[in-house]
Amino acid sequence: MKTDKELKKEFKQIASKNPDKYYATAVLKKKGFNRQQCSKCKTWFWTKQKSDICGDPECQEGFTFFGDTPAKAKLDYVGVWKNYADYFKKKGYTIMNRYPVVARWNPTTYFTIASIAAFQPYVISGEVEAPAKELVIPQFCIRFGDLDNVGITGSHCTGFVMIGQHAFVSKKEWDQERYFKDLLAWIVDHLGIPEEELFLHEDSWAGGGNYGPCMEFFSRGCELCNQVYMMYEHQEEGDKELKLKVLDMGLGHERVAWFLKGEGQIYESIFPTVCEKLKEITSIAYDETFMNKYLKYAPLLNLDEVSDINKAWEIVGKKIGVSSSVLKEKISPLAALYSIAEHARTLLVALGDGALPSNVGGGYNLRVIFKRAQGFIDKYEWNIDLGEVCRWHAEYLKSLFPELLEKIENVKKILEVERRKYYETKKKNKRVIEQEVKKKITTDRLIQLYDSYGISPGDIDEAMKQEGKVLSIPDNFYGLVAERHEQAEHKAQTKKEKKFPLEGVPLTKILYYGKFDFSEFTAKVVKIIENMAVLDESAFYPTSGGQLHDIGNINEYHVVDVIKQNGIILHVLDKEPSFNIGETVNCSIDMKRRMQLTQHHTAAHIINGAAKEVLGDHVWQAGAAKTLEKGRLDITHFDALTAEEEKAIERIANNMVEKNIEIGKGVHTKADAEQEHGFRLYQGGAVPGSELRVVDIPGFDTEACGGTHVDSTNQVGRIKILKSSKVQDGIVRIEFAAGEAADKVEEMKTGNAEEIASFLDVDVKEVPARAREIFEKWKKIKKLMKKKKEMPENIFDFSSSEKSDGDVVAESAKILKTQPEHVLKTLKRFLNDIEEWKK
Repeated sequence: MKTDKELKKEFKQIASKNPDKYYATAVLKKKGFNRQQCSKCKTWFWTKQKSDICGDPECQEGFTFFGDTPAKAKLDYVGVWKNYADYFKKKGYTIMNRYPVVARWNPTTYFTIASIAAFQPYVISGEVEAPAKELVIPQFCIRFGDLDNVGITGSHCTGFVMIGQHAFVSKKEWDQERYFKDLLAWIVDHLGIPEEELFLHEDSWAGGGNYGPCMEFFSRGCELCNQVYMMYEHQEEGDKELKLKVLDMGLGHERVAWFLKGEGQIYESIFPTVCEKLKEITSIAYDETFMNKYLKYAPLLNLDEVSDINKAWEIVGKKIGVSSSVLKEKISPLAALYSIAEHARTLLVALGDGALPSNVGGGYNLRVIFKRAQGFIDKYEWNIDLGEVCRWHAEYLKSLFPELLEKIENVKKILEVERRKYYETKKKNKRVIEQEVKKKITTDRLIQLYDSYGISPGDIDEAMKQEGKVLSIPDNFYGLVAERHEQAEHKAQTKKEKKFPLEGVPLTKILYYGKFDFSEFTAKVVKIIENMAVLDESAFYPTSGGQLHDIGNINEYHVVDVIKQNGIILHVLDKEPSFNIGETVNCSIDMKRRMQLTQHHTAAHIINGAAKEVLGDHVWQAGAAKTLEKGRLDITHFDALTAEEEKAIERIANNMVEKNIEIGKGVHTKADAEQEHGFRLYQGGAVPGSELRVVDIPGFDTEACGGTHVDSTNQVGRIKILKSSKVQDGIVRIEFAAGEAADKVEEMKTGNAEEIASFLDVDVKEVPARAREIFEKWKKIKKLMKKKKEMPENIFDFSSSEKSDGDVVAESAKILKTQPEHVLKTLKRFLNDIEEWKK
């Protein structure tokens, strides 16, 4: 299989040998464009100018639109989208709202990295119907590959809006010339860019197993957009034409707004109010004449394009008449200011859409950009609050993305916790830094220190200077960190599952979707593999979604396990069956087990909704398990739960139980389900297939879920939160019991308390106040036993406490109140130990 890069290079040559087949050349020829080949990069391009270079900034050495933009339109950042949407609406395209930047519907990526990613993979594959055949969308995207270029090149961002022009149609409906003319007309007529100012590159695109030709639009060195025509699917057995033709045009919202303004860094054009406020706070002066000179050549400092960045700084400095050191000195504070502004906008959208900074997974790079921004604030001793910067962004973007302002308070809360962690980490790392500066520090070691301890290269550099040493920090340091984590995440997501030979076997009709208490049924045997039987329909639940499988009987054989593979349910029996394919069998399910697992599964949904209500919109399910004894729910949250938060979640959960709300359970098309409920559906991650089974507790919690669920909330029974813990950065685990399992916990708690009360010869009500006393005695006994010393005579005397003041009583009561089951179990174990030692 060829890589995307190899496919792109190969197909570009194929397409350029036969341009009339792959590009809208008839339109270009009719308008008087001429086809030429760039003398530098050898790309074929179309223009009305007489030029031997293609107009790419690398070939023409920079941008040439500063102070002299050819565009006649006067549109600000928000105005660009409104103008675009109005035009394409009149052309018959459907206007879409942006999708979240956390792509929970897409199993191939964590963040939405392009407008087309909103529809990958299932719409493009044809598995799911597109929300419209032709549409446009202002899709906010996040990419971290250009992190170190932010603020330096004047044009790079980690977060940006890719305005999409998309079509998902059959071969018969495909009209490449019309799509091209629609886009060209908007650029010429609505942006006011003359055709004579355009350079159109013949290129190709590949990604996600698909590829095709594309046409890139340039003017004065600035790439405005790229119209991709996805036509082919790349497969091991040979490439084939896609049944669904896909138009994938991505227009740089930020680039266009910048191009129209024709001055300053891109950041001044896309969030001008934020830049003004930051310059006012920092008192940074903006030398417009100098910056316009610099920005013309700033693309030459693109770390992705240069092999020697120090030499690149010297070249740019020479072109504008200053030394590289003077150039860096003038640019660095502004680059820091723009980076703070840009990173804050990315954090605003990502956190608002439910992501959290973390040391692992997709949240890792959010923490990277937070640290980078906060590091600049510290370096220059600026009085800047990133939460407030986020608020300024939300206010500016209100007419484009109103949801951001609605979520600002929660975003600020998350950032404040992140800031606290940042300074706690810096304080703890002083000793590590003192040891490191004595050694030679390589780039790999710098990355390792950042990964393991959160130590920024700036902190190391500052300590090295105090020792009279010089530290070499790669200019693309943060890009290297991001790249390493993207590779690690991809590797972690690769796993193999055992597959059974089920070719030609029909999908199993699932009977538990509607009635969770469907306990007896008959079915026809369609396949037998050793001790496994496949039926034409089944009410047996397979292990999935964190819920344990059902057990029961098929005829006289015990069902000991249940497995689901690509929509087919396999029943694992205690031995090979004597029945044959085609026979009808009698099936029964252990309903006591089913009921408990079902109660725990529905309770998990209720607790998830309650946690979101108590903690905020950033709460998403990160994992779950349901056994007979208890359930656990992992949620995304930035801190450990307090006793008050646990209590509030449990109270709200039980209120929902008492309300006896009917639970909706139905199968819908993905398009309909997403339209009605949004992407909150995907609590358990992306779901393959064209349909979703939706479990809906109206107005409280709605999830795509294939598990067994009760019909109304009161059937869950009482919900008891056993404990919560922080299992990893950004993930909190809630352990709970529901129904009969919760009753058993309460019985055990009462029994333990009575046993302890009897041992102490006190009333059971006094046990909470005596908890600390027992702990203290047990620790002392254990210490004496370890040293093999003789026990004091009064060691087992619990009639009086060495620490019986009010504080100890209050502390003991608090321990028992926050984790009663855990404490009582522990006390019981202590008592058993004491009894043994007594003997």
